[in-house]
Amino acid sequence: MERSVSKSKFKPRSLEYFREVESTGEPLIITDRGRPVLKIVPFANDTAKKVAKLRNVIIKYERPDEPVAIEDWESLK
Repeated sequence: MERSVSKSKFKPRSLEYFREVESTGEPLIITDRGRPVLKIVPFANDTAKKVAKLRNVIIKYERPDEPVAIEDWESLK
């Protein structure tokens, strides 16, 4: 369950809450007069996973400045 805290309680202890979200991975909802206004979540860096999927996909381009698969465009007409 997502934990929530009011803005007035969050402000003086913000760094403590940031460290808590970072260490636990659990999101934190910031409320204003009981109404949720912000959600703090850990940063997810998916770039490494995406790059790993692309490894060894392109072996070598002989002429990188020329169009690739130009004959495939004919089938789109």
